Amino acid sequence: MDQTNPTAKIVSRHAVSRASIPDTLAILRDVILPTLGKGPLVRRRKMVGYSERHGLNDKAVRRMQKLRRKYGPGPLILPIPFRRQAVVLSAEDATAILDGSPEPFAAATLEKRAALSHFEPDVALASQGEDRDKRRRLNVDTLEPQCPVHPMASGFAAIVAEEMEAISNKALASGTLDWDTFFSGWYRMVRRIVLGREARDDAELTDLLEKLRYRANYAFLRPKDHSGRDALLKRLSRYVEHGDPESLAGRMARACTDPEQKPHHQLPQYLFAFDPGAMASFRALALLSAHPHVERDVRAELAQAGQSSTPPLDLTRACYLESLRLWPTTPAILRETTQPVQWAEGQIDRGTHILIYAPFFHRDDETFEQAHVFAPELWINRVSRPDLALVPFSHGPVICPAAQFVPMIASFALRELLNRMVIALHDASRLRPDRLPGTLDNYTLRFSVAGRTDPVEPSGKNGMPDVS
Repeated sequence: MDQTNPTAKIVSRHAVSRASIPDTLAILRDVILPTLGKGPLVRRRKMVGYSERHGLNDKAVRRMQKLRRKYGPGPLILPIPFRRQAVVLSAEDATAILDGSPEPFAAATLEKRAALSHFEPDVALASQGEDRDKRRRLNVDTLEPQCPVHPMASGFAAIVAEEMEAISNKALASGTLDWDTFFSGWYRMVRRIVLGREARDDAELTDLLEKLRYRANYAFLRPKDHSGRDALLKRLSRYVEHGDPESLAGRMARACTDPEQKPHHQLPQYLFAFDPGAMASFRALALLSAHPHVERDVRAELAQAGQSSTPPLDLTRACYLESLRLWPTTPAILRETTQPVQWAEGQIDRGTHILIYAPFFHRDDETFEQAHVFAPELWINRVSRPDLALVPFSHGPVICPAAQFVPMIASFALRELLNRMVIALHDASRLRPDRLPGTLDNYTLRFSVAGRTDPVEPSGKNGMPDVS
């Protein structure tokens, strides 16, 4: 054994198996290629719609279940000649791998570094060693993932209230809330929260980021737009230097203790993270429309919150997290072994790329009774369920630092929309409560809206902060 690179051991009862060539091709066809086709960093709208119509996620889950029945619950090595690959087939192993990050399971995989280098080359997620530790610390200090209610929550709640009011007014004027109306208003809110008031209408910046993310979908296969990336980072650097005290950029500027923490390289990820946040929030509205008994409970929670600007909103937040569970916006959690890792039987070699396919665990009806139904009770006072490998924000030492922050903002947004409007989903047949679809195309969701006959005093503007 190479003593400079010793073999790590993982606490697992399982054996490592090796897939046949036909099964490897089946995984590529049913799991990996459809995931790449929908777009790992920015969604391709047509592919999301195609996935819903043809049940691609359901097919992928069935394929993974079939592999587990054939090979057992341990990691499955795919004999791909140009890159060692393994897929995870049990919640126990998925949790152990996430608990073992970043050593011996690095989050900064070769593929992830190639993709993120298109627009944020020095982000913590793509960094290693001391640089990673520094940049991770800056993100933790900014977002405070241990806090369900962020210390700056009252100011952010006021921003959410103003921007959701603008969305509501536009939707009420037309009688319809569609994705484009919601998303454009959502990103005005996001730019204010992340970068400050001056960025509210800087759609040019987020459009540039989206273009770079589209290129990043191809990782190694498309050359980098260096001039576009430089323009993005320069623009973000100016927002950090300005340091709006009511924004995350301002908080990050105050928390930065070392220029190598590269705050302007961290901010694209903040803007990027709110894109799936919008998808999950819009889908949560659809879930509530299709489950009126839960909507009644949510509205009761909102009424009880009254004018408090930052109530916990446990059920509202749980509905958002359940939307992420049903339709994961990060379907592939990637890790790479930094040294050989010994299982109960067998070994995974150093430099192996590991795929934790979130929809498999989130919709595994062979082990999880509530796989295909709306079950927000799973998420009360939680942001992950590692016992079931329900990990919408990952898990363990490298859990997403925004694991509390984004659900908090989403719950504030849902509160404002529901307090202002009665919302009914068009084509409610898309959401059968007894078995929800494996994919839900958020881009084509439409809601009929009407003003509340019992209007609630807008929260977040005049309410006293409540961060208990």
